[in-house]
Amino acid sequence: MRARSGGTPPRRLAAGAEVLPDGVHFRVWAPACARLEVIVESGAPGLYALAPEPGGWFSGLVRGLAAGARYRYRLDGGDALPDPASRRQPEGPHGASEVVDPNAFRWTDAEWKGLAPEGQVLYELHVGTFTPEGTFEAASRELLALARLGITAVEVMPVAEFSGAFGWGYDGVDPYAPSHLYGSPDDLRRFVDRAHAVGLGVLLDVVYNHFGPDGCYLARYSPAYFTKRYAGEWGDPLNFDGEDAGPARAFVADNAAYWISEFHLDGLRLDATQSLFDASDEHILSVIAARARDAAGPRRILLVAENEPQDARLVRPREAGGRGLDLAWNDDFHHSAVVAATGRREAYYADHAGTPQELISAAKHGYLFQGQHYRWQGKRRGRPTRGIPPRAFVAYLENHDQVANSARGERLHERTDPGRWRALTTLLLLGPWTPLLFQGEEHASSRPFLYFADQAGELAHGVREGRAAFLRQFQGIDGPDMRDRVPDPGARATFERCRLEATERSAHREPVALHRDLLDLRRSDPVLRAQGADGLDGAVLAAEAFCLRFSSPRGRDRLLVVNLGAGVELAGAAEPLLAPPEDGAWRLVFSSEDPRYGGSGTPALDETRFRVPGHSALLLAPAPGADLG
Repeated sequence: MRARSGGTPPRRLAAGAEVLPDGVHFRVWAPACARLEVIVESGAPGLYALAPEPGGWFSGLVRGLAAGARYRYRLDGGDALPDPASRRQPEGPHGASEVVDPNAFRWTDAEWKGLAPEGQVLYELHVGTFTPEGTFEAASRELLALARLGITAVEVMPVAEFSGAFGWGYDGVDPYAPSHLYGSPDDLRRFVDRAHAVGLGVLLDVVYNHFGPDGCYLARYSPAYFTKRYAGEWGDPLNFDGEDAGPARAFVADNAAYWISEFHLDGLRLDATQSLFDASDEHILSVIAARARDAAGPRRILLVAENEPQDARLVRPREAGGRGLDLAWNDDFHHSAVVAATGRREAYYADHAGTPQELISAAKHGYLFQGQHYRWQGKRRGRPTRGIPPRAFVAYLENHDQVANSARGERLHERTDPGRWRALTTLLLLGPWTPLLFQGEEHASSRPFLYFADQAGELAHGVREGRAAFLRQFQGIDGPDMRDRVPDPGARATFERCRLEATERSAHREPVALHRDLLDLRRSDPVLRAQGADGLDGAVLAAEAFCLRFSSPRGRDRLLVVNLGAGVELAGAAEPLLAPPEDGAWRLVFSSEDPRYGGSGTPALDETRFRVPGHSALLLAPAPGADLG
């Protein structure tokens, strides 16, 4: 039987199965095939030939078919494969695809306006371990608590369909299909709708630099989806600038628009953008940004880059030669903070000393490496950030990679002194950047976050060997006492250990209070809320102590003093940034050593003996009644 062709009807996206008033229209790019049919397994079972179009496309309308029907494509009369642009894979990446009608979902977020680049507090979560159930539905029940804590947007680790029963999601193979492990596409829509109802935005981590090794059938439809011109770190990169690159570019750009339009997402976190190789006149990142913003319509969205080489051009406007993204992850802040917390300078931490000056510079300039030689890699790293506001850099003490790259997937509070952890948390949450918390960080979770990936056979062996080889860069992990203790990424027990313990959210009251109060300060204090836009400076006060002074138009400055070493006395210090407001005095607004947070108390503020306890952070503001002009 032949599917009705009659030209391509209006479609939302170039590829995939789309529900129309009189049936389902199928379209797929398969220039490697001479003949292509759709096998409908349910709804209106049968074999339907698709008509060829110019440029290697095949398409056709199957009348009477509706959402819920399952199907595969048969290539040249041979294998029946899932749709590369499948919207749902209910039995995983090797099973049949399912037709989805996005218009059937009833949204309640018509008043939601989206997210501005300013004033955000991000929270990274992995759906499979965020709750004991590991589903979109279960995760949605925790959103109100995050909003009350002071989070403004959740950043969800990749959810595109991947092989196996568990994984991080960075080896996805069906970029349009939310993983069946977490729920249905409508379950993800309900998650987003619920988030908007409680005042939270939702960003999705997407991976366009490679696809996973198991369950990816794109090359069967056309090898031109991938390129051999560049060396990819995780497999063949996508073809964005070679022969027949147009459909691969459209496949990715459409995908960005799809998540924004059909799931009402508030933005995307673009994984490993340094591996999006493209020498075209218009880089694929600029195309993705433009398509995503067009898909959002009047809503404001955030586009966040991960970029290991720290190319600041990504967050510059397109008219200034940039890619037009909004935010970029800043590993430099993380590395300096972790060295300051732990004293360990192994592997990629080797070029960071964790000094006060590094932390000051991260606050003022974002990246620390802006073109200098980076010894660990043996080459120059980074580009200048002049003119880029501090809020454009995402700072964190923990994220999925960095927690998992410790010996046992340990959280930072387990690797340092409690007071030093509270002080660094204060710096993170009051600093001028855009802070990001990793799931469980706010309640000092006792659960690790380890690398886990469920693969079979040789792939499983390769994952184990690859992970062990990666961790050997850390001298401690490569030592004889740790070498054989790295958890097996393929063991289900490794995955299960990473599930957050629900009772800890209420049992660990002190760290929750610390995070809640700091985020309340960040939101309510007008000077901190400006994120350094009115001026920011810093000074080293001692070997492990420093201050940041946030300027205010009317002299209502804020002074953040961070001491990661032994107690210091700053009275009489020859440092102008410590000077009180003119004709006024400082008052203590916040101390990380408050007993409510597990601290040991803070000395009374005395300008003749300005004492800062060891391992503490203090926020000072002008005392009431000061003459501020």
